[in-house]
Amino acid sequence: MTGFLGRDNNVALQTFGAVMDASPDALFALAADGTVLAANAAAARLFGLPQEAFSGLDYRMLIGTGFHGEVALLLRQLLTLPEELPPPQEIIALGRDGTEFPVELAAAPLPHQDPQGPGDGPDGSGPPIARLLLSIRGTAHRKAADTNLREAMSLLTATLESTADGILVIGTDGTVAGFNDQFLTMWGIPPELMDGETGEPVLQLIMEQVADPVAFTARLGELQEDPAAESHDVVEFRDGRTFERYSRPQRVGENIVGRVWSFRDVTPRRKAQEQAHRAMMDLAVQAEKLRAMAFQDPLTGLANRAVFNDALAESLQEPRLKTVDVLLLDLDDFKEVNDILGHQAGDDMLIEVARRLRGCVPTADVVARLGGDEFVVLLTACPDADAIAACIVRCLHVPVTISGTVLRPSLSLGVASLGQDSMGPSELLRHADIAMYAAKAAGKNRFLRFHPDMMQALVQRTHMESGLQLAVPRGEITVDFQPIVSHRMGQVVQLEALARWDRGGERVPPSIFIPLAERTGLIGEIGAEVMATGMVQLARWLSEDPSRSLAVNVSGVQLQEPDFAEGVLKLAEASGVAPYQLVVEVTESVFFDADCSLIQQLSALRDAGARVALDDFGTGYSSLGRLQDLPVDTVKIDKTFVSMVRTGNERLPILSSMINMAHSLGLTVTAEGIETAAQADYLTALECDSLQGYLFSLPEPGDRLGQALSHAEEALHALKGR
Repeated sequence: MTGFLGRDNNVALQTFGAVMDASPDALFALAADGTVLAANAAAARLFGLPQEAFSGLDYRMLIGTGFHGEVALLLRQLLTLPEELPPPQEIIALGRDGTEFPVELAAAPLPHQDPQGPGDGPDGSGPPIARLLLSIRGTAHRKAADTNLREAMSLLTATLESTADGILVIGTDGTVAGFNDQFLTMWGIPPELMDGETGEPVLQLIMEQVADPVAFTARLGELQEDPAAESHDVVEFRDGRTFERYSRPQRVGENIVGRVWSFRDVTPRRKAQEQAHRAMMDLAVQAEKLRAMAFQDPLTGLANRAVFNDALAESLQEPRLKTVDVLLLDLDDFKEVNDILGHQAGDDMLIEVARRLRGCVPTADVVARLGGDEFVVLLTACPDADAIAACIVRCLHVPVTISGTVLRPSLSLGVASLGQDSMGPSELLRHADIAMYAAKAAGKNRFLRFHPDMMQALVQRTHMESGLQLAVPRGEITVDFQPIVSHRMGQVVQLEALARWDRGGERVPPSIFIPLAERTGLIGEIGAEVMATGMVQLARWLSEDPSRSLAVNVSGVQLQEPDFAEGVLKLAEASGVAPYQLVVEVTESVFFDADCSLIQQLSALRDAGARVALDDFGTGYSSLGRLQDLPVDTVKIDKTFVSMVRTGNERLPILSSMINMAHSLGLTVTAEGIETAAQADYLTALECDSLQGYLFSLPEPGDRLGQALSHAEEALHALKGR
């Protein structure tokens, strides 16, 4: 071969063809006039033609019409100025079936040298000589990749702009590599400031906003010294805002090329957390007071029944190396103090008795109030329990002035001690109870030690039980009604039905016969009688105003009856009373029972429209803690809390806490035991929904209901005129 594709053209073409076939791109050897002299195997694959079909073909047959001009110009430039190679061009190629597809075209001149002279055509001067090499590479895959890249970049941009976080990307050289609009908005940075040659103006603007610029700068320095470190901290602003700041290195493969900063405005969350923390602290203080109340009698400050029971049980479990004595006492004729002087005087009497009792037995294990006017003392390892009992009777029988009246407390006390035989806590307390009733029967204001002969007292109590068995058939169970008023509405909105037992011309206190009825299982019959009587007597009053309601006390024993709710609704239907005008009052103790049927009974009543009130609220163990889980609509604050209000100038956060918590749970609040205008004004100022107590009316029978309602309305008008 004398030259590359020179005179020995056949041999040269064969050699050139072998080289061309080794290329993955479509290669074409062109004559000066654009005729294809040779093509490689890749060209056959790309254009879908046999390799030999390209020989003699005009290259323009392979190119879209719209690109003929620019490709022709490219080839002329190469022939004229072969030393200047133009860059590849994106054009459209034509397949065998006329389909178009994108390709990248490049061309280069082929060197040639022929000492015998050029032969460049079929005019006798020799065969055509390959002057140009044309390279065509398919780019369809590249277009798809570009499309995917554009879609990915579009998605990335949309994501950055839609996020609530401010994003800033800084290169390793300190230049800004990227940011989103939220970053500018959060920091109040003008967009044009980001186009500056340095980041100093931006940094200065940031430093003016942060509360601690020194710490902010120090953190930047730490991360600059350790490019691979990640960071998460909080930035406080001078204007009170709070940002969470996240930072992590930006990597490309294994190389760190910059740092990504993310800022999140957590000001609302931080404020909410602070408010919640303050609320929890306030609640903790109140909860601590309530926790103390769970083990303390709120009126006298003595231990309560639960504390005494636990201490007694524990003392009986210890080795029999010491004595265990129980002193149970009950004030004589205490009911008369309440009836004559009022409940406030009665409470004052109980407080004074508790103070004296605590002073009489400073070494006692427990001094507790069991409820009402009943107190108990637990002594262990006491050498002379009788002497202590005598001291108590003597010390308490000292005159005291209550509400301007001089009274001399009188008490009956029973002593029971652990003997040689084993005895349980309830049995020992029962012996003390029997001795106390024996002391009361023996003339009161004395103490007696339990003796087996005192069991006769049980006979008397059994006699009372037998009388209670016949109380309903004999018509001895009656109902008194006490008004409950709404200060806001200025009227009586509810009447509470209260059971009364008149036996042989003597009224037996509810505190005696109600527990007896519960113990004997008669409470269901008595409760049904009270409810039926109340509905019948109040049906007309209730029908006059749909906002009025009837409240009836229900014990846990009644709720254990599987058809209790059904029976109540039948009574209401028979009496013409709408279920939504019924309020069932229960104490918190009913929820301590593991039997879920009690909850089901209350839920059935509520589903029918009746409401459930939690009576004696605040005296249980966990009423505030479990209130949100209980099926109740109303809470009734116990009178022991109301009695704390004396002048109306007291600061009693426990009352406001109770009312606020109940209201926050969507419950209404009724305060019991209102006896003075100061108490009514105080509870009204705390937005207590309704009030009940002697200030408005004593409980009255049905034939005196009109007088009770009139008295309650007069008291309301007097309060509004204050």
